[in-house]
Amino acid sequence: MGTPKAALAWGTTTLLAHACSLVREGVDGPVIVVGAPGQAPPELPAGVLYAEDAREGGGPLAGILAGLSAAAAVADAVYVSAVDMPHLRPAFIRRVLRGLDDETDVVLPEAHGFRHPLAAAYRTALAGPLGEIVAAGGSKPAELYAVVRTRVVGPEWLLADPLLRAADPDLDSLLNVNDPDAYAAAHAVAFPP
Repeated sequence: MGTPKAALAWGTTTLLAHACSLVREGVDGPVIVVGAPGQAPPELPAGVLYAEDAREGGGPLAGILAGLSAAAAVADAVYVSAVDMPHLRPAFIRRVLRGLDDETDVVLPEAHGFRHPLAAAYRTALAGPLGEIVAAGGSKPAELYAVVRTRVVGPEWLLADPLLRAADPDLDSLLNVNDPDAYAAAHAVAFPP
């Protein structure tokens, strides 16, 4: 992208502030931003907490671990979101979180041909086993899903929720911006010239 995605403009704010706002609408607890080791914390919206990923180069698993560890004292479960999903809908977050039950540790959406570990619900109790995986050099979410009770949910399950179906019938909540063209296109849709 050429610059940190979190700092990209999104209307009158940044992608990070926009993501924090959407997550805040979708959850009942605090919003926690996880940053890379040694990286200066970004400017955060009021009330948003910050946790540092303790492992350099640990991939998404290390970031998820940092978030789960930071949230464990205040929540039994979390919704994990990437910062670069500008079309995320709070109804999507609520639907994914409702997929957690007594038999499920992770609710993993699968749509648009991919599984989305950075748009999923996790039990904070997974910090223990996840810490062991990361300490052993693990970096891929599939390594966690192989050893915990993971519920993969597809478009049919997601869109069975009438509120989500009305707010996001194409599941654009799962679309991210990975390059300047995708960012520009998403921004133009949200903020037409």
